[in-house]
Amino acid sequence: MITYNEIYESARKERYSEQLQPLPKNFIASVAEYLKEKKEMSMKEDDSFSDMITKTKKQFENAVTLFNELKRIRRRKILNLVLVASETGISKRDFENMLDFEKELFEELMKCIEASDKKFNGLLNGAKNEVMKNEMVMFRDDVEEFLGPDGEMMGGFMKGQIANLPHQIAQILIEDGKAEKVEE
Repeated sequence: MITYNEIYESARKERYSEQLQPLPKNFIASVAEYLKEKKEMSMKEDDSFSDMITKTKKQFENAVTLFNELKRIRRRKILNLVLVASETGISKRDFENMLDFEKELFEELMKCIEASDKKFNGLLNGAKNEVMKNEMVMFRDDVEEFLGPDGEMMGGFMKGQIANLPHQIAQILIEDGKAEKVEE
């Protein structure tokens, strides 16, 4: 079981170090167990141990504060690593010090940066930014009301009716044989 001093030391080391500090693999589970135990102890209503209960409450509050600080500092360091890694690559040492869910966060953020860079480079190289166009369609069948791409209700439409719809919706209706494109 983890102690208050171990939580304090982990937060202190993280605060005063540039690199992510190694944490035991079961650190989060141990902290959760510790906090649960302290919370239960602080909820007891026994006058004979009132000083001990007050001390336990304070220790519980401080442990929560320290853990939140540790989480915030580690998150900031991971964000900084993402920025550095997107430009230069990442140090294996820092990646090894991440907990499993932090590695997942890092990988997801890297994917977002890479996708953003790809779009940005495409625009720089003359690729057209895809703009959602509307298409004129004529309905072959009656179509009941449906939910559009922005969450708004669209329709209902009657056979023979002409409508100017978002490209994506028009394509679905055309492929289903419910509408046909009107040439302008």
